[in-house]
Amino acid sequence: MVTVAPPDTGRASALRTVTRSATTTPGRLSVIAVGLVLLTVLTGIAAALTLQAKQDTLDDLVDRREPLAAAAQQIFRSLSDADATAASAFLSGGAEPAALRARYEFDIAQAGAALGKASADVGGDSLAERQVYVLSQQLPVYTGLVETARTNNRQGFPAGAAYLREASGLMRSKILPAAEKLYEIDYERLKAEQVDARSFPWFALLLTVGLLGALVATQLYLTRKTNRLINVGLLVASIAVGVGLVWGTIALLVESAQVTDGERNGSQQVDVLVQARINSLKCRADETLTLVARGDGPGYEREWKELSVTFTGDARTNLLRQAQDIAANRGAAGEVHQAIDNAEAWIAAHRKIRELDDGGQYEEAVKVAIGDAPDSAAVAFGKLDKNLIAALNAGREEFYTQTSRARQALTGLVPGVIALAVIAAAGITIGIRQRLREYR
Repeated sequence: MVTVAPPDTGRASALRTVTRSATTTPGRLSVIAVGLVLLTVLTGIAAALTLQAKQDTLDDLVDRREPLAAAAQQIFRSLSDADATAASAFLSGGAEPAALRARYEFDIAQAGAALGKASADVGGDSLAERQVYVLSQQLPVYTGLVETARTNNRQGFPAGAAYLREASGLMRSKILPAAEKLYEIDYERLKAEQVDARSFPWFALLLTVGLLGALVATQLYLTRKTNRLINVGLLVASIAVGVGLVWGTIALLVESAQVTDGERNGSQQVDVLVQARINSLKCRADETLTLVARGDGPGYEREWKELSVTFTGDARTNLLRQAQDIAANRGAAGEVHQAIDNAEAWIAAHRKIRELDDGGQYEEAVKVAIGDAPDSAAVAFGKLDKNLIAALNAGREEFYTQTSRARQALTGLVPGVIALAVIAAAGITIGIRQRLREYR
């Protein structure tokens, strides 16, 4: 009869040896050392990866995400300004003023350049791709209609007004909605990255606190076993982990506060001001198109009344007052304050335009709309627009300043955490090895 040996006898024997060894003090110390070193490595890797991801997010916010959102803003703003400028130029009659023509051409060029920049980031997003497609296809159609209106207007043909209204209708029905949607997509991406940047890495924190607790518990265990109060290696490891915990926590709190400031006083303020400027540009186009239509444009005046409350109404609807409330930069606050005053002056000029036009004084109404008198609508709107552009630039600068400071708060943290993890692992190994030698 042949006796068959139980399988895996060698493996089972090794397991029993390890189990018996773990019941002894040296064995338990070896298990504790291995466990602490592994936990230290895991904590160091998790913390380093988390912090590096946060650093990458901040870099992306400053170097890519905010500039792309600004490009989308520029498309929206430039096209709105082009529409308003084209209407003002047409109202001049005959050969339009060179300054208005240059402004229109500059707006179209700016919109084209910004569209090229913004389109570089739409890959994989079908909704964003659709907006870029609409803009790319419809913008040449719009400029063609404007040129046709301009040609007819120079020759004194009444068809010019019809072409201009068709161009403005295309801008408002297709082009501007696509530009607005593209801006919303980019702005939502910007806000999402800001949320990621200021979020606290709780998992890494729990691992670090757990490691620190395990080190303290191990030192208490050794004190009971050896009657020695301090284990230098474990003390060094604990200090290293503690330094990393305090350094990381303070840096992340500072970083989060800076990102929050950059969002509130930078990107949020810019978003409010963008909406205010877009509405003011639409109102300016409505104001001039009402005159171009010569009594056939009640819809333009109706939209003017609806949109004008967003920069002249009470605090609940007035975007300028909302921007003033959140403006931290003194320069931006001053520009917004002046914008509020200039908006009121524009409102007064608009009332005068409507009174003159409704009273049959069309030529006088046109002079108030596009003339260079101090109390004209063109002068008041021009001042308002300059204020808004200056405030927008100040808001973008505030975003850049605060987010850059957030990046600086994390400077050296990733290599520092790795170095501290290495020190902690070395301290654990040396500290427990010293105790193990005493049992040999």
